[in-house]
Amino acid sequence: MNPVNRLGQIAKPFIISGPCSAESEAQLMATAKGIAATGKVNALRAGIWKPRTRPNSFEGVGAKGLPWLKKASAATGLPSITEAASPKHIELCLKAGIDMLWIGARTTANPFSVQEIAESLRGVDIPVFVKNPIHLDIGLWIGALERFWGAGVRKLAAIHRGFSVGNQNRYRNQPFWEIPIELKRRYPGLPLLSDPSHIGGKRETIEKLAQRALDLDFDGLMIESHYRPDEALSDARQQITPDELGKILKNLKYRQSHSPDREFMHNLQSLRHEIDEIDEELLHLLKKRIGYVEQIGDFKIKNNVTIFQLERWNEILNTRGQLAEEIGIDREFIADLLRVIHKESIRIQTLLRRENSSDS
Repeated sequence: MNPVNRLGQIAKPFIISGPCSAESEAQLMATAKGIAATGKVNALRAGIWKPRTRPNSFEGVGAKGLPWLKKASAATGLPSITEAASPKHIELCLKAGIDMLWIGARTTANPFSVQEIAESLRGVDIPVFVKNPIHLDIGLWIGALERFWGAGVRKLAAIHRGFSVGNQNRYRNQPFWEIPIELKRRYPGLPLLSDPSHIGGKRETIEKLAQRALDLDFDGLMIESHYRPDEALSDARQQITPDELGKILKNLKYRQSHSPDREFMHNLQSLRHEIDEIDEELLHLLKKRIGYVEQIGDFKIKNNVTIFQLERWNEILNTRGQLAEEIGIDREFIADLLRVIHKESIRIQTLLRRENSSDS
């Protein structure tokens, strides 16, 4: 996939908004006019087909909603965008003149479905936004983008909507910001939007999550809006009114990724140089630590001792955690760091044990 791909000349931030589902022509038109009145929205969204976990729940109005979406789009001047999950959906959307498409998280998770949809778009010049898969797997996300690229789709963008994990407390879908950041690192020219509605799952979390995305240099947002959100037939809890949308978009702080100020850049580079030197020291210390891990591994082999020892692991977590608190470092951060180091220590000692077994 070409890392300098651009979705045409998009505004930044590129804001997509509209109801979770198109429920009626009146509902869609009222919502569309409301979000257009904010003056800050770039595209009108509405779900036509809704993939639900269980049957007998509202699964969208189907193809009859496509003319409603186009009519609302024409009335407001906002390009239309909807979710497509099959070649049939693609056919109907193209016939109706829908301007843009998004691929949902459940579809992204299925390479067979993505390939079929990509093939149905071969030779079609239409922007496609690909949401991350529901699974915590950047490979699936990249693979989906590559399948569209391979089919000749050149106007691509990615949407971060969080990942489904067990025991969600704070958010409906955990953001795991490091995943979209890694996607952005690999493909710096690929527009990346965030969907705070689906991440948070509650309207009161939208503004904070949206600001976090903008602070991480995302290119835009997809926010669900409904003129009467409490009456919505799907995802009512995470939708906001157009007025609330306007307030949020007005309150958000839009920052630039670079500064022309020479003094700022000089100070920034000086501080980064200090960090570079500290990182070099850390790497040398980690190398020294690995040397001791290897020695311990040899001792354990000679004395027929297990690789993992619970008491020692608990001691490391407790003592380092306590020290972290004393010197003002977040204890959970240190615990996460120690888990990564401990995992590598186990890998090294396991490798030593295998080599020792093969020698004998």
